[in-house]
Amino acid sequence: MIKYKVLSILLVIIYFIQTLCVSFGGIGADSLSYFGIAADLPTPETNLFPLGYPILLRFFKGVLDDYFWASKILNCLFTVSILLFSYLKKFYFRETVLLFTGKTFFFVFFGAMSEGPFIFLLYFLFYFLHQIFSKDLGLYQNAVWASLILIGMFMMRYSGIYIYLSILLYCFLMYFRIRKKIYFKALIGFTILSGLGIMGYLLFNFFHFGSFTGENLRGEPAEMLPLYLLRDLLGVANAIDPFIGIKPASNSMGSIIFQCLILVIDICIFIYFLHFYKKAKKSPIYYFHILLWVMAGVYAFSLLVSGWYQQIEEMSVRLMAASNVCLFFSFLILYFQNESSDKLILRIGCLFLVFLTLYNVKDPGNYLENKNKIQPQMVKFRHKKYLYNDEKNRVTTTIYYFPIIDKTLKYPHTNNQKGKLKESIAGTINPQIKWLKYDTVKDRSTVLYTSQLKF
Repeated sequence: MIKYKVLSILLVIIYFIQTLCVSFGGIGADSLSYFGIAADLPTPETNLFPLGYPILLRFFKGVLDDYFWASKILNCLFTVSILLFSYLKKFYFRETVLLFTGKTFFFVFFGAMSEGPFIFLLYFLFYFLHQIFSKDLGLYQNAVWASLILIGMFMMRYSGIYIYLSILLYCFLMYFRIRKKIYFKALIGFTILSGLGIMGYLLFNFFHFGSFTGENLRGEPAEMLPLYLLRDLLGVANAIDPFIGIKPASNSMGSIIFQCLILVIDICIFIYFLHFYKKAKKSPIYYFHILLWVMAGVYAFSLLVSGWYQQIEEMSVRLMAASNVCLFFSFLILYFQNESSDKLILRIGCLFLVFLTLYNVKDPGNYLENKNKIQPQMVKFRHKKYLYNDEKNRVTTTIYYFPIIDKTLKYPHTNNQKGKLKESIAGTINPQIKWLKYDTVKDRSTVLYTSQLKF
């Protein structure tokens, strides 16, 4: 067990340091939206995103006086809390540590995104649902806690409704198998309480903002071209893969071939996982595993379909986060229950932890240094209302040299473009200046253009 304790400490250090070693600091477009909502509290102007994550950001910003550090400390607390809880409660500690070596935990606890608190709460939902399925005592208490956590998940991301739908479907499909189980009534109570909580939040949104989930603020979905459909399906299939989530933004033939090769790996992993999933029938928490599988499938399918009807990004590691964690966690539990040695899985986990770390800093930078360049300039732009990146045509290309084959590769990293960097840093320093996706404001004097910032 000592090796997992050491690895958990290394994980905390790596997770904390990595965002400081890239130029954009893990701040993306959605991060600026969350910072903007947090800055507007207690009178938010939009319900495009739920209020849970902005409330957390605002609280820690009040302590640290900086939104970047607020998001950073939150991610650190999520990481430490899960590991400590798992160790102290003896809740699959080895499995939990290995979850952190996978791509999903590595990604969602990297930047300022709502997936961080969402997956954090999902882990604790696992715990209380596991207690319901495995313990005879405290069933209703665990059901109440599970309800509160699921409501919290919905307040972090509206996609939490898909977790709720998956539980409803599970109860329907498994009704005749589990209706006589001691935990059945607690499970039904959990669905009722969490359903009431989610409905309450939706009604709050409707009466306060005039819409349930900001549906009137979302743009039309992109044209459903066969290429985009293929990329989405490949993204959903990649939910089974615990470690590899590389998805080039390019739509070139080379990119599609590469993604199809990843699909082959995904299929091989699924076949390997299936070998252990079949052994779940012998497990005393068999129905808990079935619930995890149903959650993974319903969540992935629901997001795929919703992406066809509203303007959201294509299926990726970020959107498939919950599905991936459900499948990987189920596999890890079954793996340790059926294998006498952990050498293989531990070595693979450590190998990919190193890979993910190196891949993440493949184009290293210094976020705090970049931030210090922009921060003094923001004082004279306090009166600006909007922020727009007008330097999208200025492309910075990173050149990689491969000595063995004597070839070079030029790649324009999206988050490392000068205009994008200025936008993310300026929006973090003063999120009350709302970032614009399109330059549509007629009064240009109210807009801070990234070209006005020196970098």
